[in-house]
Amino acid sequence: MKVTVLGAGTWGMGNAILLHNNGHDVTLWSAVPREIEAIRENHEHPNLPGVPVPEDIHLTLDLAEAMKEPDFVVMAVASAFTRRTARQLRPYVRDGLVIVNVAKGIEADSLALLTDQISEEIPQCETAVLSGPSHAEEVSKGIPTAVVIAAAKQETAAWLQNAYMSPVFRVYISPDILGVELGGALKNVIALAAGIADGMGYGDNTKAALITRGMTEMARLGLRMGARQETLFGLSGIGDLIVTCASMHSRNRRAGILMGQGRTMDEAMKEVGQVVEGVFSARAAKELADKYAVNMPIVAEVNKVLFEDKKASDAVNDLMLRDRKIENPLLPWNS
Repeated sequence: MKVTVLGAGTWGMGNAILLHNNGHDVTLWSAVPREIEAIRENHEHPNLPGVPVPEDIHLTLDLAEAMKEPDFVVMAVASAFTRRTARQLRPYVRDGLVIVNVAKGIEADSLALLTDQISEEIPQCETAVLSGPSHAEEVSKGIPTAVVIAAAKQETAAWLQNAYMSPVFRVYISPDILGVELGGALKNVIALAAGIADGMGYGDNTKAALITRGMTEMARLGLRMGARQETLFGLSGIGDLIVTCASMHSRNRRAGILMGQGRTMDEAMKEVGQVVEGVFSARAAKELADKYAVNMPIVAEVNKVLFEDKKASDAVNDLMLRDRKIENPLLPWNS
């Protein structure tokens, strides 16, 4: 098939290489000239050293050229630019064209998920979302990975599954777009907390607690908003949460480590050198928690560290010293 990938960051590049290796005709577009220039000059992405970019992946800065009759489009721009890119894209989208969102995040002002933004700006398209534990650094090297694609129509999800599936990239499908998107966005906020704990020198016990209780917070909000529990405890929820909290490929964890070591949010983002999605999603996650009256103490403390200059050590103390709780209030006592 003919596929257009919008966004030449590492994940856009990872998608482009994967789809090219599956035999598709791939065009990679970026709005940032230096990204395309660097790839053309070095035949590799600057943030994916040692991964050659196939010469027959077409690189362009011209959106009209990129949108010449693709069979489907991959939206891989950073979440903060999803709506703007969708607005630019609208005149080139034919009725029924499938746009697969592979970015992760929540719009700060509207609290809209990314597929919702795409649908609002391009009402004539059909949206889907791909998510799961899938670092670009590993996907681009052909390291075995499993993800999930969600779409409103099973036929669309299965069609995309066939396009993406390979011996090193296993794809499951789901009808739960909301759950798949929420899992991908919220886990980045928990990964910031896990990174902060790492930067402060805490150990495996702390990491396990943050992952487990963070998953509880993600599930609380997701279920209240209408997502399925099975989705949140699948690849796009706990699967992505584990890999993002544990791996140095994770920009969110790396930024958290730097903040745990005393850097400010701005200093950490600058040093990481790539978009740290969790910073953009943290405030939106807190607002969603407030809107749906869901208790999310880890998300609340991350926001205080990011935006209220609270010391990370004080945030940890406040999390540890909260009122005593029952782990699962729904479990009955025998006596």
